Amino acid sequence: MLPPVVAAVDGSAESLAAAEWAAHEAVRRERPLQLLHAWNWHPRQGDGEIANAAQRQLARRVLRQAELRVLAACPDVRLHDAQAEGPATAALLKAAEEADVLVLGSRGLSGITGFLVGSVALGVVARATRPVVLVRAVPRPRSGHGDVVLGIDLGEPCDEVVEFGFAAARRSRARLRAVHAWQAPGPLALGPGDIGLVDAQWRAQEWLGVLSAVLRLWHDKYPDVELLETVVEGRPSQVLTRAASGAGLLVVGRRISERPLVRRTGPVTHAAMQHVDCPVAVVPHF
Repeated sequence: MLPPVVAAVDGSAESLAAAEWAAHEAVRRERPLQLLHAWNWHPRQGDGEIANAAQRQLARRVLRQAELRVLAACPDVRLHDAQAEGPATAALLKAAEEADVLVLGSRGLSGITGFLVGSVALGVVARATRPVVLVRAVPRPRSGHGDVVLGIDLGEPCDEVVEFGFAAARRSRARLRAVHAWQAPGPLALGPGDIGLVDAQWRAQEWLGVLSAVLRLWHDKYPDVELLETVVEGRPSQVLTRAASGAGLLVVGRRISERPLVRRTGPVTHAAMQHVDCPVAVVPHF
């Protein structure tokens, strides 16, 4: 069986929006969709068997609500659901390992809803070894597709992140807008032979040439994707937040730490998770 697109649902508006987005993504990827509800049972909170049955009944209602939303929006999706008992972070990380992509609902600055609260969601994104997409419950245009925005660090361009962006644009028949943010070096960063007052337009052209060189092979691999290459002076987190306005998807990377106990999303990815309204794909890489 092909790895499914997995959407975590908890009955919140954000998780229902995530499930709907995941359904369309599953059809685009020609994969099944799995709706997953995770719940953590505490025996001391009530009679064991009765509490267990109540939790499962609640999970069934949550899953059924998500099924109805998904099938109304995307009737062609191949759908099944699952329940997971135990700590939410562990359940979602296990699901991510077996998924093509994991999709979660997000409130942005307000945190992640339901059982995906704060450190749980951050823990999933920071430790998952497969791509995770965060979806907010904001109105999206139904006609056409916004650009896929690819945030790329030309100091360390990562193949996994770049290919995810190209493949997403091709699947959704959207334009790919590759964005690199650059900052002029400060006086302390200049060497004795460097020129401190180099024209900003010249620097931008230099960065644009580097960006074109990095993406050339990928554009050759995906010739049907319309590509717009953009370099902008400014802080990467602010540049990407502005670039993602009105986009269909923002793609950013997250470096997998060589130390398993280290959980890190990085400042740019963290800012995107908090401030961007469009779906955000976080792609892990070494």
